[in-house]
Amino acid sequence: MIQRPFWINKFNSSWETRPVTWLSGVRRSGKTTLSKMLPGSVYLNCDLPSVKRQLEDPEFFFRSQAKNATIIFDEIHRLIDPSTVLKIGADEFPQLKILATGSSTLSATKKFRDSLTGRKNQLFLPPVLWNESIENFNINDLDKRLLHGGLPEFLLAEEKDPSLYSEWIDSYYARDIQELFDIRNRTGFMKLLHLLFLQSGGTFEISSLAKESGLSRPTVMSHIEALSVAHAINQISPYFGGGKKEIVKRPKIYAFDTGFVTHVKGWDTIRESDRGLLWEHLVLDMLKVKFNEVFYWQDKNKNEIDFIVKGKSNQVYAFECKIKPDNFSVKALLQFREYYPEGKNYCICPHIKQAYKLRFDKHEIVFTHTVDW
Repeated sequence: MIQRPFWINKFNSSWETRPVTWLSGVRRSGKTTLSKMLPGSVYLNCDLPSVKRQLEDPEFFFRSQAKNATIIFDEIHRLIDPSTVLKIGADEFPQLKILATGSSTLSATKKFRDSLTGRKNQLFLPPVLWNESIENFNINDLDKRLLHGGLPEFLLAEEKDPSLYSEWIDSYYARDIQELFDIRNRTGFMKLLHLLFLQSGGTFEISSLAKESGLSRPTVMSHIEALSVAHAINQISPYFGGGKKEIVKRPKIYAFDTGFVTHVKGWDTIRESDRGLLWEHLVLDMLKVKFNEVFYWQDKNKNEIDFIVKGKSNQVYAFECKIKPDNFSVKALLQFREYYPEGKNYCICPHIKQAYKLRFDKHEIVFTHTVDW
């Protein structure tokens, strides 16, 4: 079994502040395998009738566990009343460490009548991070990571099998979208999903998406919200506030995984011109693990910073994504810093082995292959 120490440490840190950790992520992202890596844990598959019977009396179940046990409820939304199970566990048995998994955010699951405020931390499991690909999965071929994507089974496959991706999309619609959001127009939904994956990494416009998908504007907006909640897409808003020339609308959308971008585009190899945009997806995953919100920045003169995150006080961090450090241009960063002078600057490049710093004008830029975890 491939070990993933980064995530085990994340779980342990989460339990230091809350008794319940909610782990969400798209299906086959590795939630079950990862949760089973926790040593000495009690694992329950909530799809099983026997497990559902055990949890009909949550208090009795929890009392029968060891005092400091780690309890894993995999796919807990399959239970009739999952929020009560977690609430009893958190309130009456706070010494336990509880991990509950699901495909979407907890708030999207209709069965959760209680939001478990103050009792839980939420973690999102993205596709395999670039660091993990190298260090834990022993795959340092960037093109393979971009082409296959980061779902563990897909990444580890010797050859890319298009049927796996088509099967995943069908299952995602049937088991996540229909169950959570009761969306019945499969044809329109699938057309919209493919359009968003095709446009991944770019800005989108609701009217054009509605026209191309055959859906109404309100339906497109509703479906995009559902896809965001169920982790299939990431919406990135523009960062603004420093000047009249900044872009304030035009959100970007990124597909959750590069493998599905290459699948819908029909690619079986990665071209030189494709790497930069696909690499942005991997950097975005790293940023989402560390920061609550991620933005991009652009002004009306087409100066653009790939990703922006808010730091402490007035600090704003800027992240540029480049395949090669030589491709970095400081022009947009200097313009951005005219508006926002405080904050760190990073250029994230996949093949840098040892981080280093360069100075441009009065600004220091860190060149590295990862976001500092």
